[in-house]
Amino acid sequence: LGSFGKRMASTMRRNVGIFVFPDVEVLDFAGPFEVFNVTAELNEPAPFNVYTIAATAAPVKTRGKLVIHPNYSIASTPKSDILVVPGGAGSRALLSDDQVLEWLRGQEVEVLCSVCTGALVLAKAGLLDGHTVTTHADGFDELRALVPDPTKVVEDRRYVDNGHVLTSGGISAGIDMSLHIVRKLLGDDVLAKTLTEMEYAWSPDDVLRWPEAAANFAGKTSSSET
Repeated sequence: LGSFGKRMASTMRRNVGIFVFPDVEVLDFAGPFEVFNVTAELNEPAPFNVYTIAATAAPVKTRGKLVIHPNYSIASTPKSDILVVPGGAGSRALLSDDQVLEWLRGQEVEVLCSVCTGALVLAKAGLLDGHTVTTHADGFDELRALVPDPTKVVEDRRYVDNGHVLTSGGISAGIDMSLHIVRKLLGDDVLAKTLTEMEYAWSPDDVLRWPEAAANFAGKTSSSET
């Protein structure tokens, strides 16, 4: 993997490949896609070229039965500078997909990142060894079972940046991680434009806040139900 974090003032355009597969979680891939694509559309020259990749060229049916027509197969894709591996129920099938795992091991990218249980796939491929990582709350134990010591699985972070390998928590956390990458590569001014277009209240910290937010509503009856 190449170095990550050298802010580019040049006209370099990075290829952003987002891997999709059957039963992928929609926001896991669509959130990062939106962040990188909006950033590309708002800046000239466009800093990113965003596309989807699948094991084959066949349509992919996501969680909720949304059908995605991938731009490329793993055999035809251009070289990615940033590679995003999302999660979802279908990520478990990838743990025994030798073709996909071998393809992942062969990717020479500047930034390798996972969303949700996509971390399980990177772990199975041996790409998280020695890093501090996270995943969806339901997948912590699964991830621990897949990584060797001294790899550390943390449960209190929205995303974890190891330099060129990043992992995020579940579903919506991929948006925050992707915005962090935009800021790290392109700076605050570019980030501000993306946040304004997305109308998103991003924070630069990686504090995990959803458990507290969910607890505020758990067990309560809404006024419309009384």
